[in-house]
Amino acid sequence: MKKYYKVLSHIALWSILFVFIVITLLIAAFFYYSRYLPDPNAWQERKVIQSTKIYDRENKTLLYEIHGEEKRTIVAYSDISQIVKNATIVAEDAEFYNHSGINFRGILRAILADIRDKKILEGGSSITQQLIKNAYLSPERTLSRKIKELILAITLEKKYSKDEILNFYLNQIPYGSNSYGIEAAAQTYFNKPAKELNLAEAVYLAALPKAPSYYSPYGSHGNELKARANYILGRLYDLKYISKKNYDEAEKTTVDFADQKSDIIAPHFVMFVREYLNEKYGENFVEKSGLKVTTTLDLNLQNIAERVVKEGAERNEIYNAKNAALTAIDPKTGQILAMVGSKNYNDDPEPEGCEPGKNCEFDPNVNIATRLRQPGSAFKPFVYATAITNGYTPQTVVWDIPTEFNPLCSWNGIAESGVDQETCYKPKNYDGRFRGPVTLKQALANSLNVPSVKVLYLAGINNAINTAENMGITTLKDRSRYGLSLALGAAEVKLLDMVSAFGVFSQDGIRREPVSIIKVEDGSGRILEEYREQNQRVIEEQSAREINDILSDNNARAPMFGLYSPLSLGLIPAAAKTGTTQDPNDETKARDAWIIGYTPSLVAGVWVGNNNNAPIEKGGAGVAAAGPIWRSFMTAALKDKPIETFNKPNPIISEKPILNGQYQISVKLKINKNNGLLATEKTPPELIEEKTFTEIHEILWWLDKNNPQGPTLEDPEFDSQFKNWELSLQNWLLNNYGTSYYNKLPKDYDR
Repeated sequence: MKKYYKVLSHIALWSILFVFIVITLLIAAFFYYSRYLPDPNAWQERKVIQSTKIYDRENKTLLYEIHGEEKRTIVAYSDISQIVKNATIVAEDAEFYNHSGINFRGILRAILADIRDKKILEGGSSITQQLIKNAYLSPERTLSRKIKELILAITLEKKYSKDEILNFYLNQIPYGSNSYGIEAAAQTYFNKPAKELNLAEAVYLAALPKAPSYYSPYGSHGNELKARANYILGRLYDLKYISKKNYDEAEKTTVDFADQKSDIIAPHFVMFVREYLNEKYGENFVEKSGLKVTTTLDLNLQNIAERVVKEGAERNEIYNAKNAALTAIDPKTGQILAMVGSKNYNDDPEPEGCEPGKNCEFDPNVNIATRLRQPGSAFKPFVYATAITNGYTPQTVVWDIPTEFNPLCSWNGIAESGVDQETCYKPKNYDGRFRGPVTLKQALANSLNVPSVKVLYLAGINNAINTAENMGITTLKDRSRYGLSLALGAAEVKLLDMVSAFGVFSQDGIRREPVSIIKVEDGSGRILEEYREQNQRVIEEQSAREINDILSDNNARAPMFGLYSPLSLGLIPAAAKTGTTQDPNDETKARDAWIIGYTPSLVAGVWVGNNNNAPIEKGGAGVAAAGPIWRSFMTAALKDKPIETFNKPNPIISEKPILNGQYQISVKLKINKNNGLLATEKTPPELIEEKTFTEIHEILWWLDKNNPQGPTLEDPEFDSQFKNWELSLQNWLLNNYGTSYYNKLPKDYDR
């Protein structure tokens, strides 16, 4: 018996020693692993990755979420439906409200599995442990990580209430499809906030965290997902979270998951906004800081724009034009209301097999609104506005006749010896016709090329560039590149810039920078930036009103475009300017077709063409290809809106006949009828007769181009353009009327 008690005492002693050693090791492990653990007391101060959300101007429609690996939106405990909380508890940790952070039964199961399989496994973790694992610890399955998990779970439970921990959990865990947290999951799978989830939807979402990829509703395990959801629904009933009626109704409810897609509305606009945010705040900050971005986008106008661009692009296939774009701005604020950068962001590039970014006629993801294209005649209003500011009037007469503009070439376009013939510049009008004397108003309204080149020369190339830049054109950097062809749109511009700049005309010369964002808030609601209207006068009020008056005069443009062209909005006063660029390799083809048009409250621009500059049929000019798209958009956008009118310019009367629309100057002079010389006191009375002389000259004869309202130059011949302009006119008069008026007025006196 003594031997028996001795054995028992040894066993007891060794058992106590073993327990002591185990406890000592556990304490040592606790202190060892506690040294480098994060502080759960600072849980609420930790940085949680959240998605940046981009909304429309009404702050109601989510256009896009910007995120890295994690798409997340933090929501308050009160903004999560109770049924979601209950479903999560029964699915993951039914004893959640009864333990102190550790699910001992689960741990025991895991230990037995470890011993059986001779490896470390997971299993039975509490909600608190899962939260720790997802928020703080690396995913490897090791004993040390499990110890850290237990330590942190105990500490977290001491610091926070069960409801707080459950809220942390529901905002932290992954639900699949890059959705982290219940709010992102609810939006991803059901297009609704977490607080609006019904019972059937809640049990499906509660089923996902166990294995988000495996149970994904977009994967191949739909039956398994349904089975797990039904299991959770049954557990809710068994544990008396729901009634039998609730159970039966949920079981019969058909759950419709949102389509799996790249959820992006107004994609080109959204990417434009994203680029701005990345440049200002940094890409990493934008992806992870949970910004709330309220943009200027008017979703109704955006939908109209997308529809009319798509329909117009389909019609324009007859012109071999594969793409189109549209941008609209509120000129009273500068806010971008709609932006469509291609006919369809989600379509495949064309033709099949082309390389996007290089040789595609249609490149869907490229935003044409921000790309460089030649505007053609759509650039002309900047030229005419400059001329009017400098003292010319809409009634000023210039000659629409064949004219050579290189002084080193003859008036009829032949290069002098040693001069490259290619440098001669003798432009034609779009329709190949010449109209003789025209006013500036007629020339701009009918988009006549030769008069426009003359107006640019009169206004000054640098002056015109200054005007364009002041109004919002940002791409005319190297001025040495531009000559008189600038009047015909030889420079490259952006559609967005053109629309913004034309908005200056609509506002009588006041510029407002184009903006895409109304407000940016960080994840805590702090405002980082907010729209504040800023405006600046950049051209004279009179100049802007004169351009508005010209471009909105349907009768003035009728000779070229007809009374019922797409440039007219019927009873709605609207100004519009088209533009077409010629293909440099084939003058019978075009490359870009434009229209920019506006009312006092809305300005919109349309581009039509091919991304790779492939030629389009010349029949697809701005008025034919871009015009109908613009008119469809403006008509729909302005429907049921009050009709606004443009302010009229003040009437201008100049002392110079050429500025008042008179190009024939008639004077009565007394001459010696025998020799044609001006009569003097020495001329015999019987030889004196009074005769009417008519003089017709180019505008450079009548005024100083740099000071048109000032004194006339005594020697206009010194102007480099005078010779060719004057000879072209006199030859044109001779060919068309059988006489030349050059030097017809006698200058010498009778002796």
